[in-house]
Amino acid sequence: MARERPLRGAYRFFQPITTRWHDNDLYGHVNNVVYYGFFDTAVNTWLIEQAGLDIHRDPVVAYVAGSACDYFAAVAFPQRIEVGIAVERLGHSSVQYALAVFAEGAVQACAAGRFTHVFVDRRDNRPVAIPARLRSAYERLLPA
Repeated sequence: MARERPLRGAYRFFQPITTRWHDNDLYGHVNNVVYYGFFDTAVNTWLIEQAGLDIHRDPVVAYVAGSACDYFAAVAFPQRIEVGIAVERLGHSSVQYALAVFAEGAVQACAAGRFTHVFVDRRDNRPVAIPARLRSAYERLLPA
């Protein structure tokens, strides 16, 4: 069963994204699978630019352990969107994000998703504690 259509105020950070020509499908709107790319791009951009994760050199990496998406309204190229990010749960080695795709400036989400990262040691792929500097950045994304 679909979740309620989220509002902009539920999210702590917004990553702008421009849809691309090849995002549209035969029906003239962004294909459902592309939304997962939007989520991945928004979260990883936030991790690099806001949390300071060095994806090439840090001793930890974040792997996606689960994701889901509910759709409420269509998006189509050449529309500009914003992906809202919040943290639903911050665990020892994992974080669950609440994500939503908004048409630029819109109050109601076009789609809402959940996305879980598990942090692992780069060398052996074993779960590790979220590093302190990343945990501190995540705390800024928790609900007020």
